[in-house]
Amino acid sequence: MVIEDISSILRQEAEAVLNIPVVAEYNEAVTLIVEYVHNRNGKLITSGMGKAGQIASNLATTFSSTGTPAFFLHPSEAQHGDLGIVRDNDIMLLISNSGKTRELIELTRLTLGLAPDMKFIVITSDPDSPLGKEATICLPTGAPKEVCPLGLTPTTSTTVMTVIGDILVVNTMKRINFSNKDYAKRHHGGYLGSKSREQSLKE
Repeated sequence: MVIEDISSILRQEAEAVLNIPVVAEYNEAVTLIVEYVHNRNGKLITSGMGKAGQIASNLATTFSSTGTPAFFLHPSEAQHGDLGIVRDNDIMLLISNSGKTRELIELTRLTLGLAPDMKFIVITSDPDSPLGKEATICLPTGAPKEVCPLGLTPTTSTTVMTVIGDILVVNTMKRINFSNKDYAKRHHGGYLGSKSREQSLKE
Protein backbone atom coordinates (compact mmCIF):
# COMPACT_ATOMS: atom_id res chain seq x y z
CA MET A 1 0.00 0.00 0.00
CA VAL A 2 1.41 3.38 -1.00
CA ILE A 3 1.09 6.62 0.93
CA GLU A 4 -1.36 7.98 -1.65
CA ASP A 5 -3.74 5.08 -1.00
CA ILE A 6 -3.68 5.69 2.72
CA SER A 7 -4.25 9.41 2.25
CA SER A 8 -7.19 8.70 -0.05
CA ILE A 9 -8.87 6.43 2.51
CA LEU A 10 -8.36 8.99 5.27
CA ARG A 11 -9.78 11.73 3.07
CA GLN A 12 -12.87 9.70 2.10
CA GLU A 13 -13.59 8.74 5.70
CA ALA A 14 -13.12 12.34 6.91
CA GLU A 15 -15.39 13.70 4.16
CA ALA A 16 -18.06 11.15 5.07
CA VAL A 17 -18.02 12.35 8.68
CA LEU A 18 -18.22 15.99 7.63
CA ASN A 19 -21.15 15.17 5.33
CA ILE A 20 -23.29 13.62 8.07
CA PRO A 21 -26.54 15.60 7.88
CA VAL A 22 -26.84 18.05 10.78
CA VAL A 23 -30.53 17.87 11.60
CA ALA A 24 -32.82 19.08 14.39
CA GLU A 25 -33.71 15.48 15.14
CA TYR A 26 -30.51 15.17 17.19
CA ASN A 27 -31.98 17.47 19.82
CA GLU A 28 -35.25 15.54 19.71
CA ALA A 29 -33.43 12.24 20.13
CA VAL A 30 -31.50 13.48 23.17
CA THR A 31 -34.71 14.91 24.64
CA LEU A 32 -36.39 11.51 24.31
CA ILE A 33 -33.43 9.69 25.87
CA VAL A 34 -33.37 12.06 28.83
CA GLU A 35 -37.15 11.91 29.25
CA TYR A 36 -37.44 8.13 29.23
CA VAL A 37 -34.20 7.16 30.98
CA HIS A 38 -33.71 9.99 33.45
CA ASN A 39 -37.23 11.27 34.08
CA ARG A 40 -39.19 8.03 33.77
CA ASN A 41 -36.48 5.73 35.18
CA GLY A 42 -36.39 3.60 32.06
CA LYS A 43 -33.38 2.43 30.10
CA LEU A 44 -31.93 2.83 26.64
CA ILE A 45 -31.94 -0.39 24.64
CA THR A 46 -29.63 -0.50 21.62
CA SER A 47 -29.72 -3.08 18.85
CA GLY A 48 -28.26 -3.96 15.48
CA MET A 49 -27.00 -6.92 13.45
CA GLY A 50 -23.46 -7.67 12.34
CA LYS A 51 -21.07 -4.72 12.35
CA ALA A 52 -23.91 -2.34 13.20
CA GLY A 53 -24.67 -4.57 16.17
CA GLN A 54 -21.09 -4.23 17.39
CA ILE A 55 -21.47 -0.46 17.25
CA ALA A 56 -24.79 -0.67 19.10
CA SER A 57 -23.18 -2.84 21.78
CA ASN A 58 -20.29 -0.43 22.23
CA LEU A 59 -22.70 2.49 22.34
CA ALA A 60 -24.66 0.88 25.17
CA THR A 61 -21.53 0.58 27.31
CA THR A 62 -20.52 4.16 26.52
CA PHE A 63 -23.94 5.48 27.50
CA SER A 64 -23.88 3.43 30.71
CA SER A 65 -20.45 4.71 31.71
CA THR A 66 -21.59 8.30 31.19
CA GLY A 67 -24.69 8.19 33.34
CA THR A 68 -27.40 6.83 31.03
CA PRO A 69 -28.27 3.18 31.79
CA ALA A 70 -28.25 1.23 28.53
CA PHE A 71 -28.30 -2.39 27.40
CA PHE A 72 -27.58 -4.10 24.09
CA LEU A 73 -30.33 -6.43 22.91
CA HIS A 74 -29.35 -8.86 20.14
CA PRO A 75 -32.27 -8.89 17.69
CA SER A 76 -32.06 -12.64 17.13
CA GLU A 77 -31.81 -13.49 20.82
CA ALA A 78 -34.80 -11.21 21.40
CA GLN A 79 -36.93 -13.78 19.59
CA HIS A 80 -35.81 -16.44 22.06
CA GLY A 81 -36.80 -14.74 25.28
CA ASP A 82 -34.42 -11.79 25.65
CA LEU A 83 -37.24 -9.45 24.57
CA GLY A 84 -38.37 -9.76 28.19
CA ILE A 85 -35.91 -7.00 29.10
CA VAL A 86 -38.24 -4.46 27.46
CA ARG A 87 -40.49 -2.27 29.63
CA ASP A 88 -42.98 0.48 28.80
CA ASN A 89 -40.72 3.29 30.03
CA ASP A 90 -37.73 2.22 27.91
CA ILE A 91 -36.58 3.68 24.60
CA MET A 92 -34.79 1.90 21.74
CA LEU A 93 -31.90 2.95 19.52
CA LEU A 94 -31.63 0.81 16.38
CA ILE A 95 -28.73 0.87 13.90
CA SER A 96 -28.92 -0.42 10.32
CA ASN A 97 -27.09 0.97 7.32
CA SER A 98 -29.64 -0.26 4.79
CA GLY A 99 -32.67 0.13 7.01
CA LYS A 100 -33.80 -3.23 5.66
CA THR A 101 -32.27 -5.57 8.25
CA ARG A 102 -34.93 -8.25 8.66
CA GLU A 103 -34.08 -9.03 12.27
CA LEU A 104 -34.45 -5.39 13.30
CA ILE A 105 -37.73 -4.93 11.47
CA GLU A 106 -39.03 -8.02 13.24
CA LEU A 107 -37.69 -6.65 16.53
CA THR A 108 -39.75 -3.46 16.18
CA ARG A 109 -42.92 -5.46 15.59
CA LEU A 110 -42.26 -7.82 18.49
CA THR A 111 -41.44 -4.89 20.76
CA LEU A 112 -44.66 -3.08 19.91
CA GLY A 113 -46.54 -6.23 20.85
CA LEU A 114 -45.01 -6.00 24.32
CA ALA A 115 -44.75 -2.22 24.71
CA PRO A 116 -47.16 -0.56 22.22
CA ASP A 117 -45.94 2.97 22.93
CA MET A 118 -42.22 2.23 22.43
CA LYS A 119 -40.23 5.03 20.78
CA PHE A 120 -37.57 4.12 18.23
CA ILE A 121 -34.51 6.22 17.37
CA VAL A 122 -33.05 4.84 14.14
CA ILE A 123 -29.62 5.47 12.59
CA THR A 124 -29.68 4.53 8.90
CA SER A 125 -28.54 5.62 5.45
CA ASP A 126 -32.10 5.46 4.11
CA PRO A 127 -34.86 7.28 6.01
CA ASP A 128 -37.40 5.89 3.51
CA SER A 129 -36.44 2.29 4.28
CA PRO A 130 -38.80 -0.03 6.22
CA LEU A 131 -36.88 0.60 9.44
CA GLY A 132 -36.71 4.32 8.77
CA LYS A 133 -40.48 4.42 8.46
CA GLU A 134 -40.83 2.69 11.83
CA ALA A 135 -38.69 5.38 13.48
CA THR A 136 -40.00 7.93 15.91
CA ILE A 137 -36.83 9.84 15.10
CA CYS A 138 -34.55 9.00 12.17
CA LEU A 139 -30.91 10.10 12.10
CA PRO A 140 -29.51 9.79 8.54
CA THR A 141 -25.88 8.89 7.94
CA GLY A 142 -25.62 10.66 4.62
CA ALA A 143 -25.25 7.30 2.84
CA PRO A 144 -21.48 7.47 2.26
CA LYS A 145 -19.78 5.09 -0.17
CA GLU A 146 -17.70 2.38 1.47
CA VAL A 147 -13.94 2.70 1.09
CA CYS A 148 -13.87 -1.08 0.69
CA PRO A 149 -12.64 -1.71 -2.90
CA LEU A 150 -15.65 -3.99 -3.44
CA GLY A 151 -18.04 -1.37 -2.11
CA LEU A 152 -19.47 -4.01 0.22
CA THR A 153 -17.61 -4.30 3.53
CA PRO A 154 -18.97 -1.96 6.23
CA THR A 155 -16.17 0.57 6.55
CA THR A 156 -17.14 4.19 5.95
CA SER A 157 -20.72 3.46 6.99
CA THR A 158 -19.60 2.12 10.36
CA THR A 159 -17.38 5.18 10.85
CA VAL A 160 -20.29 7.58 10.48
CA MET A 161 -22.59 5.41 12.62
CA THR A 162 -20.01 5.55 15.41
CA VAL A 163 -19.73 9.33 15.12
CA ILE A 164 -23.52 9.73 15.24
CA GLY A 165 -23.52 7.62 18.40
CA ASP A 166 -20.83 9.87 19.87
CA ILE A 167 -22.97 12.92 19.13
CA LEU A 168 -25.86 11.40 21.07
CA VAL A 169 -23.66 10.41 24.01
CA VAL A 170 -21.90 13.77 24.31
CA ASN A 171 -25.07 15.82 24.07
CA THR A 172 -26.87 13.59 26.56
CA MET A 173 -23.98 14.08 28.99
CA LYS A 174 -24.33 17.84 28.59
CA ARG A 175 -28.10 17.71 29.04
CA ILE A 176 -27.86 15.79 32.34
CA ASN A 177 -24.85 17.82 33.56
CA PHE A 178 -22.71 14.72 33.91
CA SER A 179 -19.62 15.59 35.96
CA ASN A 180 -16.20 14.17 36.76
CA LYS A 181 -17.59 13.08 40.13
CA ASP A 182 -20.39 11.21 38.36
CA TYR A 183 -17.86 9.59 36.04
CA ALA A 184 -15.60 8.53 38.91
CA LYS A 185 -18.50 6.75 40.64
CA ARG A 186 -18.99 4.56 37.58
CA HIS A 187 -15.39 4.07 36.50
CA HIS A 188 -13.25 2.99 39.46
CA GLY A 189 -10.41 1.20 37.72
CA GLY A 190 -7.59 2.09 35.38
CA TYR A 191 -6.24 5.36 34.09
CA LEU A 192 -9.66 6.90 33.39
CA GLY A 193 -10.81 6.13 36.91
CA SER A 194 -7.84 7.85 38.52
CA LYS A 195 -8.03 10.77 36.10
CA SER A 196 -11.73 11.34 36.74
CA ARG A 197 -11.15 11.30 40.51
CA GLU A 198 -8.31 13.76 40.13
CA GLN A 199 -10.40 16.07 37.96
CA SER A 200 -13.37 15.81 40.31
CA LEU A 201 -11.30 17.43 43.07
CA LYS A 202 -11.17 20.58 40.93
CA GLU A 203 -14.94 20.82 40.48
